[in-house]
Amino acid sequence: MQKIIILIIILSSLLACTPSTNIRQPMSARPQEPKTATFNNGAIYQAGYGERPLFEDKRARNVGDTIIIVIAETTSASGKSSSGADHSGSFNATTPAFAGSAAAQKIFSPISVTGNSSGKLSNKSDSASNNTFSGTITATVIEVLANGNLLVSGEKQVAINHAHEYVRFSGVVNPSTISGNNTVVSTQVADAQIEYKGANKIDLSTITSMLGKVFMSVMPF
Repeated sequence: MQKIIILIIILSSLLACTPSTNIRQPMSARPQEPKTATFNNGAIYQAGYGERPLFEDKRARNVGDTIIIVIAETTSASGKSSSGADHSGSFNATTPAFAGSAAAQKIFSPISVTGNSSGKLSNKSDSASNNTFSGTITATVIEVLANGNLLVSGEKQVAINHAHEYVRFSGVVNPSTISGNNTVVSTQVADAQIEYKGANKIDLSTITSMLGKVFMSVMPF
């Protein structure tokens, strides 16, 4: 039992070093084997895999090709709401005069009751959010779709001392948006998924403490 517990803790520690991701496709792909020409007609140009027009820049177009993604994401949102309510009221009541002698009228003189009430409610809320994400990442063509668009994915890992940072990118690129230096701006990528996450000892301690709570909840002593 102790060995199983130790093994689970080790596996959890290893998993804590790599943050989870919502990108389900591979981060890279190897290029396909080049196709050989079926026949040689003696010409300099031979049709085959990976052919490129003579005057075309070297841009990503096949599985395994790399492309530079220029991340330039800026989002902003703001919202305002307000509500108010006013209430006021008054009350006035007087007892009728008592008919009779002067002494009785003095004792039972008319009694008046008055009252006023008012209330005011006002609520206001303001919210604003601004986010900027800029940088570059080199992605790999994972698949060439039927219409010629490119499904690309890429990952960058940066480790400084005990801190690890992960940048992941995925999306569909239209070849016509790729510039001559083989770059495309992230705002021109469809279905783009951009992640920036980190893993360090703080994350590891959090996972370990959560695992400890699970064991403490099921242990009978």
